[in-house]
Amino acid sequence: MNARIARRRAPRRHQGGIVLFIALIVLVAMSLAGIAMVRSVDTSLGIAGNMAFKQSTVLGADKGIAQAYTWLSANAAGTTLINTDTLNGYYSAAPNDSSSGYWFDDSNWTIGTSAVALNGGAPDAAGNVIRYVIHRMCSLPGTTYNGVAGGVTNTCSLYFSNSTATSGGSMSVGAPQFQGIPQLYYRITVRVDGPRNTTSIIQASVLFQI
Repeated sequence: MNARIARRRAPRRHQGGIVLFIALIVLVAMSLAGIAMVRSVDTSLGIAGNMAFKQSTVLGADKGIAQAYTWLSANAAGTTLINTDTLNGYYSAAPNDSSSGYWFDDSNWTIGTSAVALNGGAPDAAGNVIRYVIHRMCSLPGTTYNGVAGGVTNTCSLYFSNSTATSGGSMSVGAPQFQGIPQLYYRITVRVDGPRNTTSIIQASVLFQI
């Protein structure tokens, strides 16, 4: 008698979809990582652009300093610098700029009344608007560097260079040194407003013989 061997098929296993679930999680994680990377790149580009604009405003300030110095040189002789001339952005006394926001106060930079603007206030090729003011580093306006007004002596920031043999001194060792001709400090302050709301305040001090 031949025995028949019945072959039974193994039952199919039901798939639970766990692989698909894991794949979706990985896909979401990769998408979030991609979005974060894009935002990081955009932020880095924005920072780099802002730094470039900021550097441009600093370089633009050199033009304002040069023009202010030219005006000072042309008016250093005589009595012109004793009196304030707001039309040319010149003040014969130092400002009370102890406040941190003084130089960022727009009322102190009104073109034609308190400050001078290059190119008539029009932006340059880099998009910068350059303005400057000049202050004589003295405590009182409208007087000479050692003058008296209202019973108060005008105090100024002065520089005395050591004299040399050509100005009455002696070059020999141990010889007394005489004070040279006094020079008075003037401070040039330049404000540059550029693209993306970038603003730079640059100051330079110069000396002119009294």
